[in-house]
Amino acid sequence: MDDESAIAARVVTDAWRRVLARLRLDAPGSRAALLDGAAPERIDALEAELGLRVPPELRALWLLTAGDGGVAGAGCLPGNEALMSLDAVAAVHRLRCGFQEREEALDALRPEPEGVVVWRTSWLPVVSHGTADHTSGWYLDTESGYLGRWSRHHEAQPEELDTLGTYLEEVADMLEAPALATRDTPGLVGDALVWGSRVDPAREGAWRPLAE
Repeated sequence: MDDESAIAARVVTDAWRRVLARLRLDAPGSRAALLDGAAPERIDALEAELGLRVPPELRALWLLTAGDGGVAGAGCLPGNEALMSLDAVAAVHRLRCGFQEREEALDALRPEPEGVVVWRTSWLPVVSHGTADHTSGWYLDTESGYLGRWSRHHEAQPEELDTLGTYLEEVADMLEAPALATRDTPGLVGDALVWGSRVDPAREGAWRPLAE
């Protein structure tokens, strides 16, 4: 691992440990829903299965936590999105590669190919809309190192300049200083972390902002 990769991995490790510390303190239900870290051999097997290299920063995250079981279908990331399990990562990657193959097959039949790109093999899905809802989410471009959005209907998404490290650092910042949060508002329902942008209407009365 070169110095740049080692730094990126350390940034992710430090940011995620900050997230875990805050969950342990304020949202133990959400902390308990996180899966244990993956064995290195499991990540190696995923690389072989998908034919790509897992970047050091994502490997560092998965060694700490290999997915989120969620609470009432909601994960602990902004928007109640969830860190995907490695099995889900593989399944969604295969599914979306299939979408791209169909687009390319249609292009071969068109007099003027459209060249639509809905997925690249270098994209690794890492965060989904919910624990069981994989219709949209975040992927990590293993070539550029930046995050991007995907969705079921393949609509164009705004360019994102977040790396996995900067994204998780912002999550940790929002949990540690909720009053300064900009991406979403962290709160609690019981002992679970629930973000304000996606509070279930049936639970709105029980939702309270996270205190600093």
